[in-house]
Amino acid sequence: EEKHEKAVSSTQFRLIPRITISDNSSEVFCVRFSPDGKFLAAGCGDGGIRVFNVSNGKVAYNLEGGSNVALPTTAIRFRPVTASTRTKNVFLAANAAGSVQHWHMTSGKCLHSFEDDHNQVYALDYNDEGTKFATAGKDTAVRVYDEATKTNIVTMQGGVGFSVKTTPGHSNRIFSVKYTPDENVIISGGWDNTIQIWDIREGHAVRSIYGPHICGDSLDLFRNEIVSGSWRSQHQLELWDFGSGKRIEEVPWSSSQLSSGPSCMLYAAQFSKEGQGRFIMAGGSGANEAKVFDHINDNAVVGTVTGLTRGIFSVDFSPDNEKVAIGGGDSCIRILDVSNKDREIDD
Repeated sequence: EEKHEKAVSSTQFRLIPRITISDNSSEVFCVRFSPDGKFLAAGCGDGGIRVFNVSNGKVAYNLEGGSNVALPTTAIRFRPVTASTRTKNVFLAANAAGSVQHWHMTSGKCLHSFEDDHNQVYALDYNDEGTKFATAGKDTAVRVYDEATKTNIVTMQGGVGFSVKTTPGHSNRIFSVKYTPDENVIISGGWDNTIQIWDIREGHAVRSIYGPHICGDSLDLFRNEIVSGSWRSQHQLELWDFGSGKRIEEVPWSSSQLSSGPSCMLYAAQFSKEGQGRFIMAGGSGANEAKVFDHINDNAVVGTVTGLTRGIFSVDFSPDNEKVAIGGGDSCIRILDVSNKDREIDD
């Protein structure tokens, strides 16, 4: 026993539960902190979008989805606050009914909406400048839009046929899409067990990474590392080299091989936002858990949220990495502090 304990890396950080918001009417499919970290937007199974005050967990804004069919709000992304985006507090919300809506959080107005009747949209992302956004979902295509004009710039899909010229792409639903720092390159993942790397200039995917089974917002990129969270009972949390496409390592979910009970199949995975990509957070169903790992400290476990009755569908780090939020099937939203134990003594 003692030997095993010594072999496990330790970290000076820990998770401290802060607020549990339990008065939601339906499952929480996505949670997202605002760029200033003061608000948390939640997309719910009834299509509603509720924005909470992070300091006390109270509802600050209640934005009803504009869809007449009550299908889940599947993804939310706040528009980055940059020189090119004049209005603050704008976010994108995608709905399983196929709509993509621009909301102004503080006025509660829907600024713009478009529907793709034949598609269900599961994933969204903005480029760093906030000048373009990408959508993806059921129909296996990645679409890129101009933020100012809301027009479709390019639609990228896998090639058809079996010739030498066939371009890669997805053969099934896409659940995660992510801009890289090079705004011409986007990565995506889904049910077909691939990560596709798309180049907007080429208009199609240029490379594929084989392995991850993506069923939620569980792809992220920091510098040259991709993290993937797969909805499966083993090899769930993996890191890949963006340049070569090779797997760097697997982050083991449980330190003990003897742990009984169901394993945790991941719906969500993310690097922390600032600095050195210090933390990785992931969560899912089966064991209904979320964990935060200290990535630069040999992936030592910072903390685990466990004992939930339903799966976790979404996780998010606050912009300053001092808080995390999780949402899922039990209709609750949990906000926790990522606390530095060394600092706690000084305080």
